[in-house]
Amino acid sequence: MTGPQIVLVGPMGVGKTTVGELLAERLGVTFRDTDADIVAAQGREISDIFVDEGEPYFRGLEKAAVAHALAAHDGVLALGGGAILDGTTRALLGAHPVVYLSMDVEEAVKRTGLNQARPLLAVNPRKQWRELMDARRQLYAEVARAVVATDGRTPDEVAQAVLDALELKEA
Repeated sequence: MTGPQIVLVGPMGVGKTTVGELLAERLGVTFRDTDADIVAAQGREISDIFVDEGEPYFRGLEKAAVAHALAAHDGVLALGGGAILDGTTRALLGAHPVVYLSMDVEEAVKRTGLNQARPLLAVNPRKQWRELMDARRQLYAEVARAVVATDGRTPDEVAQAVLDALELKEA
């Protein structure tokens, strides 16, 4: 198989980076986050890209970053929360072991709060998160081989649930 051993998708604040790093360590591979790739390439935070250039510009950067990472990375890969909005990206994900990390709205508000680094949740986080999830939940499920709920679980427990769902063994 070429490409990542695991691809994590899910909403902002669900813990894709934290769980992804744990999974990479357990599997003896590297971890990569496409949001971090974009920040490194652009030399500025995602929230600044949204403000300065707008969401469509960011989504173009994201689409390119995801395509590159899927082709070039062989470890654990975490995608930004909105990466699955692009149909081409969803099609590319079909060839990879994708896990959707889910959480309910109460957990999301606890984890994300009013964080200004999350431009899509800047005004009314509960309402906006629900609207985002209404638009995205089916897309996450569509690309995933497994869904792992993160509510009330530690990152270690979530990482183990991901390994179990994909029937992977630690290195």
